[in-house]
Amino acid sequence: MGPDPLAGAGPLAGAGPLAAELVGDQAESWDVTGLLPEKVLRELGDRGLLCPQVPEEYDGLGADSLSSGEFTAQVGSLCGSLRSVMTSQGMAAWTVQRFGGPAQRRTYLPQLARTKRAAVGLSEPEAGSDLSAMGTEIRKDGDTVVVDGRKVWMTAAHYADLLVVFGRFDGGAAAVVVPATAPGVHVERITAPLGCRAAGHADVRFESVRLPADHVLGGVGMPLPLLITTALASGRMSVGWGCVGILRACRAAACRHAAARRQFGKPLAEHQLVARRLAELLVAEQVATRACEHASSCWDEGAPDAAVATVLAKHVSAGQAVEGAASALQVLSSAGARDGHVVARAYRDAKLMEVIEGSSEICQLILAEHALTTVAR
Repeated sequence: MGPDPLAGAGPLAGAGPLAAELVGDQAESWDVTGLLPEKVLRELGDRGLLCPQVPEEYDGLGADSLSSGEFTAQVGSLCGSLRSVMTSQGMAAWTVQRFGGPAQRRTYLPQLARTKRAAVGLSEPEAGSDLSAMGTEIRKDGDTVVVDGRKVWMTAAHYADLLVVFGRFDGGAAAVVVPATAPGVHVERITAPLGCRAAGHADVRFESVRLPADHVLGGVGMPLPLLITTALASGRMSVGWGCVGILRACRAAACRHAAARRQFGKPLAEHQLVARRLAELLVAEQVATRACEHASSCWDEGAPDAAVATVLAKHVSAGQAVEGAASALQVLSSAGARDGHVVARAYRDAKLMEVIEGSSEICQLILAEHALTTVAR
């Protein structure tokens, strides 16, 4: 492995220890209560750590994908819910950066880098994997736009100041920045999700929400696939690295338990079938890490296949996290089955990672298409 991208004097120097200090031993209680403390979110936001890849010209840290990914993995190993909030923040900032005009970038990116929290609205009751069925409408009305529709499972919406909402607009599609306090916005927190319980998941209704027209990013209708693919690329990268964090936490917990717990007169780790699971956890962590490192390198270099690399990293890492968390739970047995325990959280959180930002099946279809295209060349 190369040098630690979080070490030295880079933009994320000291971010790891700070995150560890802020989370401490509280992640278990956050998972049980389903809420993150405001002071933790505010501290990370003030330091630019909720979305560290925002360029410096917009008051961000300007971190590259690799160092940001390693930080995401570290936070993911501490608290999957907190990492999920970072994923949403990064997706919102990336969407503004890619599709916002100069004035919009100057307005929103400094806010997202430091002072405002955001959630992204993609999925709907009838539009999940098939986002072409999206029904949310953004329509012009003079010098304003009106937003009507419903989004489901908006991660971090419970904490958000700004909602980046995707919908149909002007013969195509668009993303619009909606203040969470705007009249007609109704946020309904999901109180008992399967995983990432404290990530502020919510269903959100938009009932004739009227906004200035300059809240529409780019100002014109764009192809829906372009919008969605661009936004999801950031989310997939973050989820992939978050799964690396899940695997690191699972490996550490399983190894500690297997070394200390004795059965049949010797430590669990000396039983070959248990040792096999520890080896599998190490392999899973390393495979996921290498896939994410490759995707981050492609991202930082602007490689043509960066989008496919992020899909691959997300797909591989999520699958490895699901299997790794199951292995860790098997090693710890009842010791890891307590609600809120790091392995119990990992077991639930990992499964969600196979669903969000493109299900495993959708990722496989994308990768299959890429494989066929590559052969055709």
